[in-house]
Amino acid sequence: MRLEYDSEADAAYIWLREDIERAFGLDLDSSRYVDFGADERPVGVELLHVSRGVDTASLPVRERIEVLLRRHHIRVLP
Repeated sequence: MRLEYDSEADAAYIWLREDIERAFGLDLDSSRYVDFGADERPVGVELLHVSRGVDTASLPVRERIEVLLRRHHIRVLP
């Protein structure tokens, strides 16, 4: 699992599985988007407006994502 941050877009993408291509996506809300593979398992998560903090509720592998966000000094919202 790895995180890519784009400071101009204030967005982060978290790769959960890099060996699988995206088949479809699901908007959780206006700032959180989950990509899925053909096997219907999550392959990545796009997060927008990360400088405001990130709501991790409903994200796949939430605890692992929170650790990765904190490691990159991105605030996790309660």
